[in-house]
Amino acid sequence: MQVSFTVNGRDVTVDAPPNTFLVQALREHLHLTGTHVGCDTAQCGACTVHVNGRAVKSCNVLVAQVVGAKVTTIEGVAQPDGTMHPMQAAFKECHGLQCGFCTPGMVMSAIDLCTFHPNASETEIRELLDGNICRCTGYQNIVKAVQMGGKAMTEPAAKAAANV
Repeated sequence: MQVSFTVNGRDVTVDAPPNTFLVQALREHLHLTGTHVGCDTAQCGACTVHVNGRAVKSCNVLVAQVVGAKVTTIEGVAQPDGTMHPMQAAFKECHGLQCGFCTPGMVMSAIDLCTFHPNASETEIRELLDGNICRCTGYQNIVKAVQMGGKAMTEPAAKAAANV
């Protein structure tokens, strides 16, 4: 089956059986290996990507479901010149990772969280990241990273609004 969609701003067509999950199409057909496979049951969040601007667990979405959709993976959140997304920079700055396996999915979920809950409290951040498992950290630095990244995500918008 031919499935056409956009990944990280690039139009792609994947030839895959109808039972192919999005994570498989990304990793095996498009060689975008930043999206990790952790559990294959939508429990851990390591495979989180954005589909049409919302975080989804790509091990639980068939590639046929994204026909015509805009998909963003961890490879697509940095600027073309390599400048990290504010959330990526915050994870680095706050040491919000250890082994790094969960980090791509955690960053993608955190971007979604801060986009749709820009002033989330620490408790809300912990609740909203519930579907992303990190087996290495105590989550404290992840929460700090989300707070810092969220603030940085809103600063340009706040400055632009002030200049209007």
